[in-house]
Amino acid sequence: MPVTTVTFAIAENPPKRLDKAIARDVPEEATLSRSRLVKLLSEGAVKLNGVVVSDQKGKVKEGDRIEITVEEATEIELKAEDIPLDVIYEDDDLIVVNKPVGMVVHPAPGSPSGTLVNALMHHCGESLSGIGGEKRPGIVHRIDKDTSGLLVVAKSDKAHQGLAKQFEKHTVERQYYALVYGAPDPMDPRLRGVKGVSFEGSNILRITTLLGRHKTDRQKQAVSFTEGRHAITRARVLDLFGTPPQLALVECWLETGRTHQIRVHMAHAGHGLVGDQTYGGRRKLNHKALSEAAREAVDHFPRQALHAAVLGFVHPVSGEEIRFEAPLPEDMQQLLDHL
Repeated sequence: MPVTTVTFAIAENPPKRLDKAIARDVPEEATLSRSRLVKLLSEGAVKLNGVVVSDQKGKVKEGDRIEITVEEATEIELKAEDIPLDVIYEDDDLIVVNKPVGMVVHPAPGSPSGTLVNALMHHCGESLSGIGGEKRPGIVHRIDKDTSGLLVVAKSDKAHQGLAKQFEKHTVERQYYALVYGAPDPMDPRLRGVKGVSFEGSNILRITTLLGRHKTDRQKQAVSFTEGRHAITRARVLDLFGTPPQLALVECWLETGRTHQIRVHMAHAGHGLVGDQTYGGRRKLNHKALSEAAREAVDHFPRQALHAAVLGFVHPVSGEEIRFEAPLPEDMQQLLDHL
């Protein structure tokens, strides 16, 4: 079975345990979870300074060299599934869909079926001309399982390559609607004191940081100013709710498209998303500012209140500039109606 080798050095101030140090410092692109790393340790697939190690509680120090031998993962068979799709646009080269809340984009060990890819395999059928020599949808970007909204997927190699270049160059237009705690205000001295936060003009919030995997929770992303990938989010308040304001509907633009970017950036600015169990943080709302029904609707909203509303790009085959919009999903609209 083909194998790959992942090598890296232990960074400064490492955790005392080997397994925790490796989980913290393993390159993000290796996509190795902590549980997978523990398994690799037990299998003798990890070397510390050239010597095989298996003790999870082993000691490490800054500068130690780690080498992990990883067998190529078994390919998950892509099965066509008859799952309804909200198709916004489709031609011979690409398809734009409005993804519902709760749907995973691509099959993975924890979600082998019921995904957008499974649905596209059935919907597109023989119209898939091939991505990388295989008849499968070409995924060029993703949105989280519990985020709704627009996605473009390639049906041909030419479209896949063209779309991938646009996403790489950050030329794709993407706008999101998010319901956040608090009211982002350019006159707020607290907000102006947050590192990486500034305002453009009178009302455009700009958040500029590096983003990378969290040091201790590898399933999360975290803001940094020393390591990670460059990330820029802009946001504008569309509406405020409560007197005094308790919540805001904001429109967010992505200049870059990092994992969980809007969720992490808005939380960094002190305005986490309603319903975001990972980054948002539930807040107690002023009972005098909002009705009981409104407060209950916010408190019980089951997912991050985030919707990918606008998607615009240059058609990778025809060269035409195209732009699509998707209205708020029913659950977010009902929440706003309560407010």
